Amino acid sequence: MPLKGKAPALEHREQRALMAWAGWHEYGRPELRLLFAIPNGGHRHPAVAGKLKAEGVKAGVPDLCLPVPKNGYHGLFIEMKAPDGRATPSQKAWQRLLTAYGYRAEVCHGFEAARKVIEDYLGYHPVSG
Repeated sequence: MPLKGKAPALEHREQRALMAWAGWHEYGRPELRLLFAIPNGGHRHPAVAGKLKAEGVKAGVPDLCLPVPKNGYHGLFIEMKAPDGRATPSQKAWQRLLTAYGYRAEVCHGFEAARKVIEDYLGYHPVSG
């Protein structure tokens, strides 16, 4: 189904760029192989939405997960947003819950912000040239 609206299309493009970046760098950073998307968002036919809800899909769950423990965290969750995007109340609630249970949970506005969060989380700080 086609993406509707400007923000979802932009978020999709930025998340695709992030996953491509992770794929290109997983040889040197094998933890990046574990980065995966959580397909909770998007517009769906009501019957499909009902089936997914019955299977456990929940509103507000972040878009990405990196299940690698680092720096006292159990893993990293990222909610991707367009540059002017805002987290919904259910997304903010998930951020608080994940943080309370020992995960790092971030809202990232675009590819560059998400890349920097992941590099920081993994302790990878490439030298600028």
